[in-house]
Amino acid sequence: MTRAVLSLGSNLGDRQKHLQQAVRLLGDSVVAMSGIYETPPWGDADQPSYLNAVVLAVDPKAAPHDWLARARAAEAAAGRVRDPERRFGPRTLDVDVIAVWDADDQPVTSDEPELTLPHPRAHLRAFVLRPWIDIEPYGRLPGHGWLTDLLNDPTLAGDIAGLTPRPDLPLESNA
Repeated sequence: MTRAVLSLGSNLGDRQKHLQQAVRLLGDSVVAMSGIYETPPWGDADQPSYLNAVVLAVDPKAAPHDWLARARAAEAAAGRVRDPERRFGPRTLDVDVIAVWDADDQPVTSDEPELTLPHPRAHLRAFVLRPWIDIEPYGRLPGHGWLTDLLNDPTLAGDIAGLTPRPDLPLESNA
């Protein structure tokens, strides 16, 4: 069985609906969902705030590239258009494969241009780490360490301060 942590983000259109649609498209593989957090844009400040969440998914047959294909399919279903001029620009839905573990619960590593595992910047993103702690309080980002240690890094203090929990916007597995 493979296990994957996927990060969801949306800042265009009906943001909650885009996150919910991603969960629905990932289907029965989703075993845990974080709360939703509203966050300022990261990497490109000239855009609306994001809604972010993290899901834990398992599938006995999924290879790492299968998780990437599912992520891209969810983005396409939400009408995601990639703007090469604005790498961190606004989007209807962004689904990143953060980490994958194989059937023996060993972290998968990949340096391929299409799929770098673990995600090369996840340890720098409070909007990934904080929601992930919701579903795996003792989680570890392969190659970087405990989520709580990463989140307590002083370089993330400003990002942490900008995270706003949104309990009024739940994710539901059967929506």
